Amino acid sequence: MPHTQIQTARCAALVGPYLSGKTSLLESLLFAAGATTRKGSVRDGNTVGDSCAEAKARQMSVEVNVASFEYLGERWNILDCPGSVELVCETQNALMAADLAVIVAEAAPEKAVLLAPLFKFLDENAIPHLLFINKVDALGDLRVRDVVQAYQAVSGRKLVLREVPIREGGKITGFVDLVSERAWHFNPHKPSDLVQIPDSLKDREHEARQEMLEAVADYDDALLEKLLEDVAPETQEVYDRLAKELADDLIVPVFFGSAENDNGIRRLLKALRHEGPEVAVTAERRNVPADAAVAAQVVKTLNGSHAGKLSVVRVWRGTVTDGMTLGGERVSGIFRVNGHAHDKLSAAGVGDVVALGRLEKAATGDLLTDKGNQGKPELWPEAPPPVFGLALHAQNRNDEVKLTAAIQKLVEEDPALRLEQSTDTGELVLWGQGDIHLQIAMDRLRNKFNVSVKGVPPQVPYKETIRKGASHHARYKRQTGGHGQFADIHVEVKPLPRGSGFQFEDAIVGGVVPRQFIPAVEAGVRDYSVRGPLGFPVVDFAVRLTGGQFHAVDSSEMAFKTVARQAMTEALPGCEPVLLEPILTVSIAVPSDFTSKVQRLISGRRGQILGYDARPGWQGWDEVKAYLPQAEIHDLIVELRSLSLGVGTFTWSFERLQELTGKAADKAVEIRKEALAAQ
Repeated sequence: MPHTQIQTARCAALVGPYLSGKTSLLESLLFAAGATTRKGSVRDGNTVGDSCAEAKARQMSVEVNVASFEYLGERWNILDCPGSVELVCETQNALMAADLAVIVAEAAPEKAVLLAPLFKFLDENAIPHLLFINKVDALGDLRVRDVVQAYQAVSGRKLVLREVPIREGGKITGFVDLVSERAWHFNPHKPSDLVQIPDSLKDREHEARQEMLEAVADYDDALLEKLLEDVAPETQEVYDRLAKELADDLIVPVFFGSAENDNGIRRLLKALRHEGPEVAVTAERRNVPADAAVAAQVVKTLNGSHAGKLSVVRVWRGTVTDGMTLGGERVSGIFRVNGHAHDKLSAAGVGDVVALGRLEKAATGDLLTDKGNQGKPELWPEAPPPVFGLALHAQNRNDEVKLTAAIQKLVEEDPALRLEQSTDTGELVLWGQGDIHLQIAMDRLRNKFNVSVKGVPPQVPYKETIRKGASHHARYKRQTGGHGQFADIHVEVKPLPRGSGFQFEDAIVGGVVPRQFIPAVEAGVRDYSVRGPLGFPVVDFAVRLTGGQFHAVDSSEMAFKTVARQAMTEALPGCEPVLLEPILTVSIAVPSDFTSKVQRLISGRRGQILGYDARPGWQGWDEVKAYLPQAEIHDLIVELRSLSLGVGTFTWSFERLQELTGKAADKAVEIRKEALAAQ
């Protein structure tokens, strides 16, 4: 078919679940395009992508891999995105820069639910996408149309089968293209051969072609009219309509093949070339300002221990040259990225994906123009809320100082990471999307910044309070030669309703405690309340200062602060101290098939189910709301994903403090005593 040469570079993102074969597909695309002479394999650890130590150790993608090649005179940039649900932020950021996405999925209907969040994100952001069903050599007796039907159940757009398989001896050995109506026979690791359509397949091919044309005609009245009048549309007209409806995110074309055997790869390349949108269309969809002479968007940020900061960008408009001012900063180096290889360039043109050096103020998502840094667009995806945390401790005490700075660089690279200095426990807690996510981050700290850390579950921010009040008299007297120390107070302690915090009342009359010493009494009580009789911060209690004595020479602010701490130390153990545990409001989202399992999960973790309803905007999904103790939430995401094929997620917020008694309370107090003793 005729094709107009496009001089600008285009970009496709490979996305899909873990183990679907995205990195293998990238290797096949590079091999088919002639960019490599030998395919690498994930198993052997010699792929263009997944070249970092963290990826090799896990044999999985842990970040977006960038690769580029030329195919029939056109430059393509491929963004190979990680498949792990814990690394979804990487994938979403990359998708915002792509002209279209290739969803790579296994020929396994039971795994269709894994694609629901991905289809949802693509449709919400109007990102054109096609589906490549990989590993069809392992399909067995299952029909391709049955696989497509399963995936249709989780797609908001119509899946349109573009080819039908040729089977010989129970195996798929080729395909018939439903537009050109030509047949091809697979040759492992070589281009396919053009063959005649088997007679036994002609009826099925005709049926499938009609289904394809009817799907396309749903959005084209002229084509629909031809079909109703039984007029065969021109082949070019069908190609044009398919390209238009793909670009408008109205349909999802479906192809199949085997990346492992290089089957169906050249057909996929041709579909990308002929039907994928151009960069100008994508730039308009992304609302890139038309008045910007030069515009580029940061897709990913990289911080090296020696190379400094690199900003991976997609160039939307103009030409980026080394040394120019972009986004208000001077570009110091332009690099074409191919896996771990960085080749220096003097300039990058429209559509290119390149790394720019030393843009210290640029952050992932920022739109950089010749007029300045326009910041992150309003529609740029938010990082998902954290669901798993670890308290980090440097294994070498000398690394404590540089630990925080190193983590901040990781957070700059990966917006799904969040660093928090806990005000309750004092711990440095790194939050993310799961245990794998944080283990990767800790490996990077060691590999890139030479900071070895250990991660442990964060302490639960328990509090304590009192159940009954008491009156107490305390005296502090010390004579050490010269001026002594003297302070005497009478206090009343009483519990307050939950959530009241701490209240202090001055009820002194007659000046028995001089005014200048009363703030010291309050300060002493506050000092003590940081660690009560059970070892936790004391809340929801009131202290009333009712009387006391002082000495004209020996009394001081320090003496009254000390006697106040002494009074609390003596009084509170007799006020029936009780542990308070934080209760969270948790909202768990899962496909409806797993709702009953989630309810059992909540009950097994001392939770209180508040109810469940359909998840807004998600067909076939439920949202279960519950109260859950914070002590039960640390590994909740691990079990939740285990029971929901990896797609379940949750959000949480603090609800209240609630009394905790019995074995659970005794255990919490014992652990606290051990932790304090170890300090």
